Amino acid sequence: MELNELLNAMDRAAANLAKLENVWSRAESFIPTAPSRGSHPEYDDLRRAWQDLIVGLPKIDGWTITEPLPSIDEMGQAFIDYLEIGEAPHAVHDAGEKPGKDLAHYRYRLNRSRRRAAGERLQHLMSSIDAALLRLLEGVARDSSERLEGPEVDQITASIGEIERLTADTAERRGQWGVLHRHMSFSQGIDWHDIAESDWPSVRPDIEAAAFSDTDPIPVPDIDLGQAAASNLTGTATIALPWDRLDDDGFERLLFDLLRSFPEHENVQWLMHTRAADRGRDLSLDRVLRDSTGGVRSERVIVQAKHWLSRSVGPTAVADTVTAIKLWEPPVVRGLIIATSGRFSADAVAWAEQHNEKGTAPLIELWPDSRLETLLAQKSHLTAAHGLR
Repeated sequence: MELNELLNAMDRAAANLAKLENVWSRAESFIPTAPSRGSHPEYDDLRRAWQDLIVGLPKIDGWTITEPLPSIDEMGQAFIDYLEIGEAPHAVHDAGEKPGKDLAHYRYRLNRSRRRAAGERLQHLMSSIDAALLRLLEGVARDSSERLEGPEVDQITASIGEIERLTADTAERRGQWGVLHRHMSFSQGIDWHDIAESDWPSVRPDIEAAAFSDTDPIPVPDIDLGQAAASNLTGTATIALPWDRLDDDGFERLLFDLLRSFPEHENVQWLMHTRAADRGRDLSLDRVLRDSTGGVRSERVIVQAKHWLSRSVGPTAVADTVTAIKLWEPPVVRGLIIATSGRFSADAVAWAEQHNEKGTAPLIELWPDSRLETLLAQKSHLTAAHGLR
């Protein structure tokens, strides 16, 4: 099945679900909470409408809503019966709450299925927008009033539209979505700079949240972990990771999660700049330093991710990154971490050591694959969450 065809089916299911939720919001007030008898013509019509609509909810992982709305006459009589035998009518209350719980459960499953369907495509679209913004703004003055047009504008506009389609109402919109669309409609150079520096970074986390959920389980083998641990185990543990499973965006996301996992790192965030040294995204953080006398200070650190598998990072790349640090000031950048899924050449290591010996900011830390693998060995849940185990 094509993605668009599946989304169409999900959209129809969501529309039917919204109708059912409206029916339930009107019907709920008729549900008895004490002994009573009889029904109501409006509630009877709502029960019929419910039956008509639940056939429009396709199964999700083998489950859908099948039960009708309860009979309020039978519920009222049940309250009388429980009163006569002197027992609490918990089962009757549960029956009255069940339609609302079923609706919430179905919506949860529908949103989860949409994330599964759209996740990979959303990743691709986010990466394409990152790259297109950099190409679009190359050589464009920050205060330019010229209206920008061309393939990059068309690509970004179409990608944003597709993202809206893919996420629908599953995305919690905390970012500057309205401002983003307004700047896109004006389309002047200054507007696109605002999009690249503010609007897009603010909405990107919303899109990532729509594509990935902390509640989606990672597949595990069907074993009893305790029994397996007590058996005679063979082999050794390894920290080596299959870096080729990640694309550039996945590597940056892993690095972002790793940096956030250390308690001394605060305010870890994505950065994007049209003049970034490698035309990609950097990250920044505030590193909190404490000493035994109770002194506390914070220093700003820029982190650059280089998902280079086929070649080593050389001295030129390191030097260019140090030069580009000025683009992120103020405030002053005290530290620079260059993290790669590959290696650094011997000349790059020597260049960084010579720079650090001079005592000039920023202090350079080189994190090759071996360093990352050691750090991630301490955070093994992250390697599993990002598909590296």
